[in-house]
Amino acid sequence: MRALTIFLLTLLSCAAADRPNIVFLFSDDHALQAISAYGGRLKDIAPTPNIDRLATQGAIFERSYCANSICGPSRACILTGKHSHINGFLDNNNSRFDGSQPTFPKALQHAGYQTAIIGKWHLTSDPTGFDHWEILPGQGSYYNPEFLEMDGSKKRFEGYCTDLITDKALDWLKNDRIKDKPFVLMCQHKAPHRNWVPAERHFNLFDGQQIPEPSTLFDDYANRSKALAKQEMSIAKDFYWGWDMLLPGKPTDPRFMPGLPNREFNRMNPAQQAAFTKAYASENDQLLADLAAGKLDDKAVTRWKYQRYIKDYLRCVRALDENIGRVLDYLDESGLSENTIVIYSSDQGFYLGEHGWYDKRWIFEESLSMPFLIRWPGVVKPGTRSKALIQNIDYAPTFLEAAGIPVPPDIQGRSLIPVLKNDGQAPADWRKGIYYAYYGEATHRVAKHDGVRSDRYKLFYLPDTDEWQLFDLEKDPEELTSIHNNPESAGVLEDMRKLYQDLRSQYQVK
Repeated sequence: MRALTIFLLTLLSCAAADRPNIVFLFSDDHALQAISAYGGRLKDIAPTPNIDRLATQGAIFERSYCANSICGPSRACILTGKHSHINGFLDNNNSRFDGSQPTFPKALQHAGYQTAIIGKWHLTSDPTGFDHWEILPGQGSYYNPEFLEMDGSKKRFEGYCTDLITDKALDWLKNDRIKDKPFVLMCQHKAPHRNWVPAERHFNLFDGQQIPEPSTLFDDYANRSKALAKQEMSIAKDFYWGWDMLLPGKPTDPRFMPGLPNREFNRMNPAQQAAFTKAYASENDQLLADLAAGKLDDKAVTRWKYQRYIKDYLRCVRALDENIGRVLDYLDESGLSENTIVIYSSDQGFYLGEHGWYDKRWIFEESLSMPFLIRWPGVVKPGTRSKALIQNIDYAPTFLEAAGIPVPPDIQGRSLIPVLKNDGQAPADWRKGIYYAYYGEATHRVAKHDGVRSDRYKLFYLPDTDEWQLFDLEKDPEELTSIHNNPESAGVLEDMRKLYQDLRSQYQVK
């Protein structure tokens, strides 16, 4: 009996050694436009060489989408492999994640994996299914942030949040994990979430440069639903003087919103505050002088806001990319890379001035899209670029299959492993479209809507106004004209409405 026990333990140990580790590197609101591997207008100005390493050494997915473009709901979809109406986390205002429901960390933990999450959680309840967790309370802070600990305490740490999360993740990898067990580490960053306060070393990054504007910065929302103009996420109208624009004192011009101050400045120590003030003073002084002299018309003010916003956003991305590099370097140097799946993703995309917006929520491409890059030596062919339609509900079944765990039938996503093993090509029975639902929040006043996206077309429905919107993404990639009323598009509309109904039925939408 003792010999049999030793044999079984040895067998289990060998099986554990063969199962891949998983390092899930995750950020908040990272737009594809700000990842150079995806191309776009910012790739040469603000490259992301460390994130790009995953594309070079593994695969990058060009049609990767979220199921609900808000922070908490996207995270719940990832953990459960289910849409928001099934996992119960619909929005950030009223939802609380039910930690008793099945999640992929629980399944991996039960199968012998050591599990850890460090960084942003943003699901209101405490994490479950993790052997170790240290999380930011709520949105967390960029400067000298607090972390919630497993013992119920809250501890404040001196430094910049992106660096600290990485420090903690590396410390867990080096010192706390059990070396003979497979592991999953979810290293989840606050950056580049609003408000965009860079690391001190990047305060002057992009000084003197003009970042290219998107062609739709001054979108007038013609040829589409009037609901688009009613949102409150406009660069021209909805940025706070202190919180978003990082300007001192109170607004001196009615085209800037009063309200929230820059609370990150108040969190800084005296040395950090001095460095911040010095870095921003010259540009701030010039703006105040130009406003006082009446030199800036409305478009010029919007352009100034865009430059301040995009530079601070990209400065936050720079620290993020540097810290992704730190983790990748350690995995390579320690020899862990050989048997570790590394994924980089973000909870959704973000508007970087497209349609005149910041934030997310709308089903338009910039926020519907989410990055997905994966390195898996021996499985994923380096340099793979995939156009398969994937969604964040697919992550959980992918992790389960990779670990050799049966995927429960109630999971709504599909494992990506058949795509990964086929050089990024989708199998013949792969999905023909993805389903999206946004349930509405007071924040930013974006209308409730749901819809579907196929390879070429996008259809969405606004129940409050009983409107359909239909876009041909091949002919109209910027989504400037809805063709739902065009007689020549009647056949496409019928096909897309059928896809919409089929997916709602498949995903049990009531």
